[in-house]
Amino acid sequence: MQRRQLLTGLGGGAAALALGLLFTPRSGIGGDRPERLPPTGDDPFTLGVASGMPTPDSVVLWTRLAPRPFEPLGGLPDAPLGLQWELAEDERFATGLRRGEALARPEHGHSVHVEVGALPSDRRYFYRFRCGEAASPVGRTRTAPAAGADVARLRLALASCQHYEQGAFALHREIAQQELDLVVFVGDYLYESSNPRYRLRRFEGARPTTLEGYRRRHATYKLDPDLRAAHAAHPWLLTWDDHEVENDYAGDASHEEWDPAAFLQVRAAAYKAYFEHMPVSPRMAPRGASMAIQAHHGWGRLADLWTLDNRQYRSPQACNEGGHAGGRMLGGCAALEDAGRTMFGGAQERWIAQELAASRGAWRLLAQSTQVAPACIDTPLGPRVYSDSWDGYPRARERLMAAIAAQPRGDVVCLGGDVHRHVAARLRADPRDPRSPVVASEFVTSSLTTRSASDTAVQWMLASNPDLLHARSDERGYLLIELDAQRMSCAMRATAFPVRSAARVHTQASWVVERGRAGPQLDTVQTPRPGASA
Repeated sequence: MQRRQLLTGLGGGAAALALGLLFTPRSGIGGDRPERLPPTGDDPFTLGVASGMPTPDSVVLWTRLAPRPFEPLGGLPDAPLGLQWELAEDERFATGLRRGEALARPEHGHSVHVEVGALPSDRRYFYRFRCGEAASPVGRTRTAPAAGADVARLRLALASCQHYEQGAFALHREIAQQELDLVVFVGDYLYESSNPRYRLRRFEGARPTTLEGYRRRHATYKLDPDLRAAHAAHPWLLTWDDHEVENDYAGDASHEEWDPAAFLQVRAAAYKAYFEHMPVSPRMAPRGASMAIQAHHGWGRLADLWTLDNRQYRSPQACNEGGHAGGRMLGGCAALEDAGRTMFGGAQERWIAQELAASRGAWRLLAQSTQVAPACIDTPLGPRVYSDSWDGYPRARERLMAAIAAQPRGDVVCLGGDVHRHVAARLRADPRDPRSPVVASEFVTSSLTTRSASDTAVQWMLASNPDLLHARSDERGYLLIELDAQRMSCAMRATAFPVRSAARVHTQASWVVERGRAGPQLDTVQTPRPGASA
């Protein structure tokens, strides 16, 4: 392929140099002395504003200056530009006003990540940016409760998998209108790939493989008004899955024809563009093809929440030829049982085990990108598993369940996405042994827009896995989750596929988890599938 030949032809030294150039700060015109925004009359805040990663005394504010976002550097000069930020307790910016200046650097696409500190805990704020005569939209955000605070509740939306071409972002419009503390997004924020069969609207160009290509793809997403509204309305916590880079990649192994050195250059470009467009801490800026996105987030004494990364460090999927990545249905693959195979990587496995042991939260929430509960399908020839799922890493899943079971304080709930279906499930100490004790609960959100597997396949999956209490792939949606000291409730918000701009959203089913009782319990009768008898 031409793109592979281009990168592999650079050679080892040139490839390392190319990676370095992606991340080495450049002085640009005028060094670090900021220039004024060119007086073109164009709005520099076309991509909106966002906030994220709230702590008890800080929050990250984000924007990117891009008056013409599909042009190189967003249509701006190769020079640092100065802008101002403001944060206050009221929309008029009259109470508790904080303000400061930031530098939008060209080497980071003129994106800005302002970590505002020394803030009171558990407080709500409004924020905005100014650049020259232009003012950004106003966003809303908040700080987290203090570490030892008694907290009445936490309310969050769990979302995943938003293929721009396959539907409107009407669910983001509802998310923006909800009263929430957080949005937790668990992967496939963008899609690098296209599928003409399901296309309702078009990407801006060809599949991205370069920094400028990924910047343009992110711009396509951020230009959607409903997505911008959801970002402006609430602080976000994020992790990624595969499509932010390439479908089914695993560590440095590509699903395409890239060799590892060439693929790492693609991954470096994708990670940098991701950082430039997300409200994450400036300390998380990637270095080469690496970016530490896993993090702990506390919510008083009520909850500990971890965002985990099961793409960057994972072993390649089992029983593939030629060292390439890629998921497929497998049966009779002995490599699945290799204890050395990992989903999180050894360091992250040890870290989350230590974090679970140290946690004193009433609830412990593990936010990662996919379904943990078994989803194998029983056939006359034996069980079949999908190799890109946790079923493809059974020993790694056993280690995660052992870490959960070893720390009985606090209730553990795994939160996931990726599979394009709403799921409620029990998680056992030994997921493959039905006699093993239930040690955790799981909720998985359907996709916001992306198509799913057939209903027939999901029914087969349900019949093969009794710990799957609910699984529906016929509707798109997100999860509305609320927890207090005694229970967690989960409303599975849903709408038909494909999602239209005027989509009507309903609650597909409601589930609860009671403190001290692992496993979801049905709270309300689910709505029937289209065509099913009530």
